[in-house]
Amino acid sequence: MDSKVTIGDLNGVIDDTPFLADYGVRVESCAAGECALLVPFNRSMERPGGIISGMAIMGAADVAMWLAVMTLRGLDEQWVTADIKTAFLRSGREDDFVCKAVVLKLGRRIAYGTAESRARSTNELLAHHTITYMKAAG
Repeated sequence: MDSKVTIGDLNGVIDDTPFLADYGVRVESCAAGECALLVPFNRSMERPGGIISGMAIMGAADVAMWLAVMTLRGLDEQWVTADIKTAFLRSGREDDFVCKAVVLKLGRRIAYGTAESRARSTNELLAHHTITYMKAAG
């Protein structure tokens, strides 16, 4: 199955989404049911102690899954997070990270998948996510 969108389309979604403006995220790759986001390190995402905040890591997983669903359903449908669970496995420090989401099952109204957040320089697994998305009513 081919992706319904391109990297350029997905980066356009990011550019047009105000709540993502401060993060600097970019789509690094995409395929049908998959999306990898590059999240550049920024001191504003650090928590006390100098580690990347869980909020930044979970947010990247949420966005990566949102865009991964778009690779299968296109840009016009609206999908929202129904559930996200994160296991933090290692702390990231002063490094970009990549979050790759994969849709494992897509129904008419529910999408289920996983994501992994990895340190850019070492490829060490920072967090594993399970995510459920649902089609917005409307």
